[in-house]
Amino acid sequence: MGRLADWRRVARTHPTVADALLATVLFAVSLLPVNPPGGPPRDPLSLGAVLLVLIGCAAVAVRRRYPLPVLGVTLTAVVLALLGHQARGPFVLTVGIAAYTVATRTDRRTGVAAGALSALVLGAAGAATLGVSWYDPAVVVLLLWFGVAVAVGDAVRSRRAYVAVLEERARRAEQTREEEARRRVAEERLRIARELHDVVAHHIALINVQAGVAGHLLREQPDAAQEALGHVRSASRTVLDELATLLGVLRRDDEAEAPTEPAPSLNRLDALMEGFSTGQQVRWTVAGQPRPLPSAVDVAAYRIIQESLTNAHKHAPGAAVAVRLRYDPDGVTIEVRDDGAPRPAEAPAPGADRPAGQPVAPEAAGSPAAAAVPGSGLGLVGLRERAGTVGGTFSAGPRPEGGWLVRAELPAPEEEAE
Repeated sequence: MGRLADWRRVARTHPTVADALLATVLFAVSLLPVNPPGGPPRDPLSLGAVLLVLIGCAAVAVRRRYPLPVLGVTLTAVVLALLGHQARGPFVLTVGIAAYTVATRTDRRTGVAAGALSALVLGAAGAATLGVSWYDPAVVVLLLWFGVAVAVGDAVRSRRAYVAVLEERARRAEQTREEEARRRVAEERLRIARELHDVVAHHIALINVQAGVAGHLLREQPDAAQEALGHVRSASRTVLDELATLLGVLRRDDEAEAPTEPAPSLNRLDALMEGFSTGQQVRWTVAGQPRPLPSAVDVAAYRIIQESLTNAHKHAPGAAVAVRLRYDPDGVTIEVRDDGAPRPAEAPAPGADRPAGQPVAPEAAGSPAAAAVPGSGLGLVGLRERAGTVGGTFSAGPRPEGGWLVRAELPAPEEEAE
């Protein structure tokens, strides 16, 4: 079994060499004094018969490349050898091998038609040479041999096609798994980046604003400066706690128990507004009947308000900010608007556009504490992605009367509340 497996492996690796070796063996054994079963007395081999054997066996060496021409050449050589009473038994095998090759290399209809035609021609030549009818056992065995060769060749072709289909499916499945893995990695990276942006950018912006307030009021109003420094310490602890929570989520092995969103919810809006109230006027209202929301919507709503307030501190320091949260039967609506930062006389009017990430001049706010903080330009993109993940809509742009408006509508039917 081991040697047979080695031979098959070599034949698959070097098919031309294997066919040439097979043709050589057939040529050698075809010259041996072996008669077909039931055949007439064998005439001595002539030079013409040797040439026929050489041509027929040599054609076998290229059977894989030219299956139909090889079948025609071997069939002609064997028929001429039979009619000349020169055919040896092994030489007849060349036609069967050629018919098998045609069945493996072409479609079923072509293989069956070529095999049947070859069998009829060879059967007629055998019957004429032996002087017997078609029902003679020698002719019947010859026809059956061709049928077996074609059937085996068709089975091999079908098996190869089936294996090729399985390999293609496996390749596509592996490719699909790799694409799915890459997609999940990209989604996870996007989620982590969004969380880091929301957590860090918000609190760092708050620390920046409060530190500026403290530095501006340190000498003239030490009590107010002390309060601002207290907000800085509180924001620092909060960002450290949330980063620790986020890193803990990333390090958890049990994904089934690990939380997917370490962010707080709308229940903590009071603390969020209080953190922004120092150094900037923030007014917020809640309309409708507050109710529990699905966790994804709750987190998205909180993060949208948080990032909108952070952007207001960055791009409109010192401006009044109004936050409105409305509960509807179909969901919640969030609006965050600011009046726009004060500008010097030569600056554009308050209603001018304010691209995301473009800072306002420090002197426009009247104090170092109000200096705008350059942004990454990813805030609005993250807000739009957050709204989209829960099936909501998001819009942001300048107000006609001046300032900036952020609006988000998040679906959360009452029956879906958790």
